[in-house]
Amino acid sequence: MSSQPKAQHGVFFYDFNRQQSDQKQEILQGLTQTPKRISAKYFYDQTGSELFEAITQLDEYYPTRTEVQLLKDYREAIINKAGRHSVLIEYGSGASTKIQLLLDALKPKAYVPLDISKDFLFDSAIALRQLFPWLEIHATCLDYSQPAKLPHGLPVNAKKVAFFPGSSLGNFSPNEALSFLKGVRKTVGDQGAMLIGVDLVKSDEVLNAAYNDAKGVTAQFNLNSLAHLNAIGDGNFNVDNFQHHAFFNRALSRIEMHLISKYDQVVSLFGQRLSFKKGEAITTEYSYKFEPNHFANFVQGAGFESEHCWTDKQKNFALFWLTAV
Repeated sequence: MSSQPKAQHGVFFYDFNRQQSDQKQEILQGLTQTPKRISAKYFYDQTGSELFEAITQLDEYYPTRTEVQLLKDYREAIINKAGRHSVLIEYGSGASTKIQLLLDALKPKAYVPLDISKDFLFDSAIALRQLFPWLEIHATCLDYSQPAKLPHGLPVNAKKVAFFPGSSLGNFSPNEALSFLKGVRKTVGDQGAMLIGVDLVKSDEVLNAAYNDAKGVTAQFNLNSLAHLNAIGDGNFNVDNFQHHAFFNRALSRIEMHLISKYDQVVSLFGQRLSFKKGEAITTEYSYKFEPNHFANFVQGAGFESEHCWTDKQKNFALFWLTAV
């Protein structure tokens, strides 16, 4: 783990990701509990990040195109609230696609993309710099579900604005989400703000289709988490021995994604034998959906106030502007 930046093509890179020993403990703990669990962050190796970008283009997957349209429709209002020349911090930046809609007008003093997928982050940061050669980029590899450690060398006395698109907050449990938002509030400080995308409660039909696309890309994305674990822990998961399963649990207001073992089988990971029964599920993701009023009340517990909410006509998705209080 290195805190010393390396510069390439005008981009500063930082690697604050945890050591493999920390990952080993977390992964094995999840796979030896009942029910078994893999953190959603392990979707995102290079392949997983590319598959997720493909998911965002699917007909069934409404969140990305809806959020992008909201960013376009309310761009001026967002810019007026953010102000120019801020330090812009994006959590789970991925390909840094959505932020491009705001960069020219915002002209931030620095852009800090935070992502766990190192290679994908670095490639995306270099590509972004080519599009915006004036932009100071501090690409930081870390697990943003933990309190974010920002790199040194950022402009001082600049307003900090956090950007968390894609409704990724829904991947946290309610307690984890509150803890995460408290961490963001600490990072942006008393004068800071946050623009966050939130997926809203809607019909079971629309939600189930979004996570069970006809092309099977979401299934590939889900199964790829096993390939990622193989790479991390010298494992021998056979992805063909597991099946994607996703559904909306209305009682708990969340999408649940699982991998179902097709057979009785034993897998080796980090040198440890893991047994799976036929039909046994590994939970890979919860994606909570929110009611706007509930979410506005929820963020107060983290030291934010919901100053504005923008939604599409169908009320499928919302962008919230949160200010520190």
